[in-house]
Amino acid sequence: MMRDARDHAVGEGLLLRLKRLVSRAGAVDRANPGRLLALVDDVESTRRALLRECADIEDEMRRTAARTTAIGAYLRGSQAGRGRPQN
Repeated sequence: MMRDARDHAVGEGLLLRLKRLVSRAGAVDRANPGRLLALVDDVESTRRALLRECADIEDEMRRTAARTTAIGAYLRGSQAGRGRPQN
């Protein structure tokens, strides 16, 4: 299934969330271990979500490449059957 605008928005939202976390990291009070631990947890969960998103994109690219190859083979086969020159 091809990704749509909603899927794109999910990735963009994750990147925005990561930028916000980076900003929070610059302002975190290192003397407060509870907030620091919560920030580390938020960064890690965002990182995992981004890795899942990357894996989904890689899978889609692989499927698209396979479809493109199949379409090219079908095109060459149909041209050969009609006596058209192959490129």
